Amino acid sequence: MPTATPTPGKKLLTPADHALVMIDFQSQMAFATKSIDAVLLRSNAALVANAARAFNVPAILTTVAEKSFSGPMFDEIHQAFPGQAMLDRTSMNTWEDKNVIADVNRIGKARLVFCGLWTSVCIVGPTLSALDQGFEVYVIADACGDVSTEAHERAMERMIQAGVRPMTSLQYLLELQRDWARTETYDATTGVAKLYGGAYGLGIIYAKTMFGASESH
Repeated sequence: MPTATPTPGKKLLTPADHALVMIDFQSQMAFATKSIDAVLLRSNAALVANAARAFNVPAILTTVAEKSFSGPMFDEIHQAFPGQAMLDRTSMNTWEDKNVIADVNRIGKARLVFCGLWTSVCIVGPTLSALDQGFEVYVIADACGDVSTEAHERAMERMIQAGVRPMTSLQYLLELQRDWARTETYDATTGVAKLYGGAYGLGIIYAKTMFGASESH
């Protein structure tokens, strides 16, 4: 019989143990995305970006053919990481770009969390490549999208079968916080949730406005 202890599992993400890779959140890529509503996609991407910023998670932001074809990365991501350079590529597989890999090695995290467009190409490529080189890989499924629901779902299945761990954008934020008694990040977590957390965010606004409620008590 194992002995239970009040400690988190090693497979849970922490702010210090991973890097976030946000891929091709660009206008041209979003135009053809049909597996998720564009407004929800932007909101989820913003939630992820602002969660990473709030917890000081190192992020790699990469685009494909930004100037010549695909357009700029979403403003919500630019605003979360002001002044951070976008690493522009020609390769569909981010993992084949030497500048991106240089950043992965500079940051030096064995865990990588991916999200972006499109799931079946620009997320499958780097996640399977990273797994093959010994990294532990997570994908934020609702901050990804594809040209059809079928394309997104088959891509998620393929990655999961290979060993990728799926999660959602709100789960990512709350897993980083994980304890409401962590007062140093409490306001940042609830602030991000209020802006981008959908119905959950509305619930926080209501509870705090009507009752002065707080999860930390």
